[in-house]
Amino acid sequence: MTFKQLINLEDAAKEVWVISPGLHYDVENKDFSELVSVNLGQKTKYRYIVPANKAVLKNLEVYKKKYAIKDREIMDNFLILPENEFIPFVLEIAIYDANTNCIACAAPALEGENEVIRFTNDAAQQMAKDFREIWKKFKREKL
Repeated sequence: MTFKQLINLEDAAKEVWVISPGLHYDVENKDFSELVSVNLGQKTKYRYIVPANKAVLKNLEVYKKKYAIKDREIMDNFLILPENEFIPFVLEIAIYDANTNCIACAAPALEGENEVIRFTNDAAQQMAKDFREIWKKFKREKL
């Protein structure tokens, strides 16, 4: 499915459930934030499950201002989970040949048959960079 198809799907929906590790699309992506704004104005019901981390808490403040949402609506429409409870929604990601022809793919963390997403080259490079940085931070060695 393309982003355009996804936007059309969300635009037609009466209710949208979002599982997001950072609320990026709803506050930082122009196309999606415009769509959310219009949908909220048309009374589309949004429900979110997000982890309790710094990025999400910061973006929740942006969300409240951007869409003129009150704290009560945040309490009603957002489930903010401890990060360890967010695990069922994480995809399995593999990065192939990170130092040469970097390719990153994702699939459901359990198992699936053909549900594989191949990320763009830029996204794959960023994931490889993030992987290296986290590896170095906690293993204290370079890859």
